[in-house]
Amino acid sequence: MPTTQPAKICILGGGFGGLYTALRLSQMTWTHKPEITLVDQRDRFVFAPLLYELLTGELESWEIAPEYTTLLANTGIIFKQQQVAGIDLPTKTVQFDDATTQTYDRLVLAMGGETPMDIVDGAAEYAIPFRDVADAMRVSERLRQLEASDAEKIRVAIVGGGYSGVELACKLAERLGERGRVRIVERSDQILGNSPEFNRETAEKALSQRSVWRDLETTVTNITADTITLKYQESENPIPVDLVLWTIGNRIVPVIQDLPIAHNDRGQIVVTSAMQVEANPEIFALGDLAECRDETGQLVPATAQGAFQQADYAGWNVWASLTERPLLPFRYQALGEMMTLGMEDATLSGLGLHLNGLPAHVARRMIYLFRMPTLEHQVKVGINWMTKPLVKFLQQVS
Repeated sequence: MPTTQPAKICILGGGFGGLYTALRLSQMTWTHKPEITLVDQRDRFVFAPLLYELLTGELESWEIAPEYTTLLANTGIIFKQQQVAGIDLPTKTVQFDDATTQTYDRLVLAMGGETPMDIVDGAAEYAIPFRDVADAMRVSERLRQLEASDAEKIRVAIVGGGYSGVELACKLAERLGERGRVRIVERSDQILGNSPEFNRETAEKALSQRSVWRDLETTVTNITADTITLKYQESENPIPVDLVLWTIGNRIVPVIQDLPIAHNDRGQIVVTSAMQVEANPEIFALGDLAECRDETGQLVPATAQGAFQQADYAGWNVWASLTERPLLPFRYQALGEMMTLGMEDATLSGLGLHLNGLPAHVARRMIYLFRMPTLEHQVKVGINWMTKPLVKFLQQVS
């Protein structure tokens, strides 16, 4: 008797969208279990909302960036560390940089985006983006060099006054203390322009308490090894700087932009509320690279929270498409927004709740703990968080 070949599901991108979709698929009930392959150019998943805690030593890299092979052990999911070179839609084949290929019956696109570093002269050479552990390590190493120097002041410029810029500013201001001269450069007339008023006001107070300067309605025109040139109204001024962090912009990777399917003017793939490419129903897309409106017509935000919620539906819908079941339209739920404002300080706004300070810090940590990708990793991290204060106390008294 001929044997039925298992369906091949290929998931490109191992962030919140891709990894959580893969894990959801591995938990589904299958008559004929498919071959699920997760592809990412990195060897580790990055829980990006907690990346800032690496700069202050509050968390360790293994807690927020576990290896894929560890997370996927005993799931049946195949992990490939590869760089995607191209996707051939007619033959349903993914091509990798090492000239190998991967065929698929279902393709999930969740590769996120990349930080554009060519917007301003000198940014690519002298500024550091902040998207993954490698970026955090670069920043930490530069800070160590500056802290070990005999410089009286350590001058840091952060381009962008969104969540990432504000969180970085608070963490760095606390780490550097009296030596720090931290500034945020924001082109609009306020920081956190799209955020709840409570979070914005709390953040303004936190920045003021930490003496972080805000250059509003200001743009960057040039960056060198030791200066950043700021333009305010019609005046341009070069300012001495020791470290520039770049937090603005998100560009869809070329391999996605080059696909002959519907895109919006930002290069995102246009998908249905079921996260399906209409003209290519075997392809699903979610996260930063997708323009998705849920069943109510609401545009799904390109955030970790959005991708986290989409992954559950994406996993179901890929499974449903292979088992002849109806696909479910996604419904986005705005659960609120959180951000860290320094060590043991945060703000939280959502679902009618407003918290700041230590209560918000604890709530943020607990919420993120339960959003980590596997129960095993949650337990490891949770135990470490509970025992760390005790270990620190014993070290102090010994």
